[in-house]
Amino acid sequence: MNRAAHEARIGDRSKPWDIVVIGGGATGAAIALDAATRNLDVLLLERADFGNGTSSRSTKLVHGGVRYLRQGNLTLVRDALRERTTLRKNAPHLVHDVPFLIPCQNLWQRIFYGLGLKLYDFLAVRDRFGKSRGVTSAKAFELVPPLRPDRVAGGVVYHDGQFDDARLLINMLQTAAEHNAGLMNYMSVEGLLYDDQSQVSGVIAVDQESHETLHIEASCVINAAGPFCDQVRQLDQPECQPMIAPSQGVHLVLPRTFLPGQTAMIVPKTSDGRVVFIIPWHDRAIVGTTDTPISTTALEPTPTAGEISFLLETAAEYLSPAAKLEDVLSVFTGIRPLVKGDKSSKTASLSRDHVIRDSETGLITIAGGKWTTVRKMAEDCVDHAIQTSNLNTAEPCRTQSLPLHGASEPETSQTRDYYGTDLALIRHLEASDPAMAQPLTPSLSIRESDIIWAIRHEMARTLDDVLSRRTRSLLLDSRAAVAIAPQVSAIMAAELNRDSVWQRKQLEQFNAIAQHYLPPTQLH
Repeated sequence: MNRAAHEARIGDRSKPWDIVVIGGGATGAAIALDAATRNLDVLLLERADFGNGTSSRSTKLVHGGVRYLRQGNLTLVRDALRERTTLRKNAPHLVHDVPFLIPCQNLWQRIFYGLGLKLYDFLAVRDRFGKSRGVTSAKAFELVPPLRPDRVAGGVVYHDGQFDDARLLINMLQTAAEHNAGLMNYMSVEGLLYDDQSQVSGVIAVDQESHETLHIEASCVINAAGPFCDQVRQLDQPECQPMIAPSQGVHLVLPRTFLPGQTAMIVPKTSDGRVVFIIPWHDRAIVGTTDTPISTTALEPTPTAGEISFLLETAAEYLSPAAKLEDVLSVFTGIRPLVKGDKSSKTASLSRDHVIRDSETGLITIAGGKWTTVRKMAEDCVDHAIQTSNLNTAEPCRTQSLPLHGASEPETSQTRDYYGTDLALIRHLEASDPAMAQPLTPSLSIRESDIIWAIRHEMARTLDDVLSRRTRSLLLDSRAAVAIAPQVSAIMAAELNRDSVWQRKQLEQFNAIAQHYLPPTQLH
């Protein structure tokens, strides 16, 4: 993942690519990986950074979706449970089993949720992570010590998966690059090319770094722009009707003291009918998510005071001591690209199933779905592209049993297991200069070696790339990330051969982005 090398490949290309993918989130990355491993020439273009939006701001769960059981969407649950196992098998350094407690207030709730989770176990069949079981009040308190006694009369424990979304995305892209995929971040698609039959034959793209405009030809163009896919569709058909009903989900990050131990918790029904998770992640506790319909999509969505209050109040109903606003370390917000499927105004009821659509000019759009099922989404989309674009050299799908870059069984004693096999190479880098191995701040694990590695091997280009996605510093402690930003920008400038003007602009841009993550001083 060296950007200059991938840029040169595009410039040297004399024949059309088989597939150009627009969008470098989870769906686009999965499509690039699937296509590359089928021996297709594929190029992925992302206007910002890989995973800049929704794909790095999920609830960090690889799960079947227990709430879809109530909706009766058993097919989605079954497929997601199967894909959950595939992800753990292909990326064991990133995906692991986590027990979840559903606290119950009476025997009826224990029976109701217990039966539902037995169905969850049944749908998993051979893909089960751990068997669900009922627990007493004493056991519930042992698993989640901060539980309020008045909120629990026993409970049900089930198992699901957890992961680091941005790190998995990078590993998917590294694997795609190892199979000869072309990858470019900060390359925006501004228009489409058409042949003499008025069929899409490529894209017009602008390199955000060099400002060069490129005409890139392709046999097939796939729109995988997530919440922004309607904007890409409008490049093709300006009057097309929107297919996305965007919804934003807000998460609060708290110190781990609010959820010690290894057990997560789910509030299956909140005051307004939503599901809220409280989960351990990177030595923090995450509370989320909201599901708020929004009218417009933005690269940096802003949490509302109401959403933050709702999450704090929901957590306080179950945990003691209650977290206060001043305890919040960070707030992060993602936009879900929900596909319009009914007349309901509640985005929580819209489909999480993925949809593949062809325009009259041959532009393929894929939307919907979720992180857990992204591999299957990509397989379906590439199958469709092969058929509609006559990509006869394509080989069968390989991703179901393809280990991702870095795949290794984690060492429980290591704090940076998410690097997988790359950790040994990073330690080798640190051996050349031991100062590189020292954390830049006590509250975060980020080291100079992480920054250098991200630039050289993970295509990090900006301060935000490093602090938000290659490391998760901005999500884990927004104030600490802002404090170390000048030091990180200096390290990046030296590695990228940038001047003081670049450093100043990076700091300005990052501080503006950080405003969306910093907890407000008060809620109005």
